[in-house]
Amino acid sequence: MNRRTPLRIPAPRLPSRLPVDAFVLALLGTVGLAALLPASGAAATVAKGASTAAVALLFFLYGARLSTREALDGLRHWRLHLTVLACTFLLFPLLGLAARGLVPTVLTPQLFSGLLFLCLVPSTIQSSIAFTAIARGNVPAAICAGSFSSLAGIVLTPLLAALLLGGSTGGLSADSLLKIVLQLLVPFLAGQLLRRWVGGFLVRHKKILGRVDRGSILLVVYTAFSQGMVAGVWQLVTPARLGLLLAVEAVLLAVMLTLTWYGAKRLGFDRADRVAIQFAGSKKSLAAGLPMASVLFGAHASLAVLPLMLFHQMQLMVCAVIARRRSHDPREPLPATSAPHPAPVGRITPPPAPR
Repeated sequence: MNRRTPLRIPAPRLPSRLPVDAFVLALLGTVGLAALLPASGAAATVAKGASTAAVALLFFLYGARLSTREALDGLRHWRLHLTVLACTFLLFPLLGLAARGLVPTVLTPQLFSGLLFLCLVPSTIQSSIAFTAIARGNVPAAICAGSFSSLAGIVLTPLLAALLLGGSTGGLSADSLLKIVLQLLVPFLAGQLLRRWVGGFLVRHKKILGRVDRGSILLVVYTAFSQGMVAGVWQLVTPARLGLLLAVEAVLLAVMLTLTWYGAKRLGFDRADRVAIQFAGSKKSLAAGLPMASVLFGAHASLAVLPLMLFHQMQLMVCAVIARRRSHDPREPLPATSAPHPAPVGRITPPPAPR
């Protein structure tokens, strides 16, 4: 009788990519740390000063990394960029204002302020490029659209927040404008001016500076949530309210994904451009929004950034699925009268961790 070899069952393997962004896990860990060990007294003063310096450093690095030449080269596709800007700073804010009707039955006034602030934040750069590349879209257009949105957001987001949120940000006073200029605009312009000398260094040390970026954002989050814990603002948020907030944000994301895709089709854009418009026009930048919230909201920044943090993870997961499906779309032949999209200058490598 032949002996049967025992059946070997392979050990289960973890997926190579977790469905949750590692940076979001780090943010959640930082929030938990602030809940258990909030900075108070002298420690709060030190944390606030370090957070202010971190915001200035972030916007200096944003300015030093933004290629002015690359942005100017993309101006020839101005219809696409105007469409993305309209989605980011017009359609999103209008939808955010429409959510005012959900107060107070669905959203608290504080959560509504955070949701409206989410709608005013600029679009992403890294994840827009990465998802556009996966879906075989117009990658150069995604680069330029994200860059224009980030550049415009430095001015438009604080102004729109002061005008639409009113008392939540302290109003559009001379002190608030001076704070915005000193903490956001001046470091950004300094980075642009010094880019000629520091740009090469930033490229060579991209990984290390990426950790500096994220470490600075984590410090901003810790400071904001510590202030919220000391002030007792988290007693106003219940698990039921958080569930309702997630439902509202899911509807918001679905509406924007639909409008950007079918609206771009009605405007006459081809498939590659529609992919870039959908991914650049439907997402919001966590990296830009968190530092801005700390400047605009002060002690109330913790509730203001909560909707943005939740929306960030939601958009990554949903857009990853959409990008994979779009990658299997049949290729559309170019019209005889149209020229192919301009090739990007240099080699484009999507970053490993979209933000």
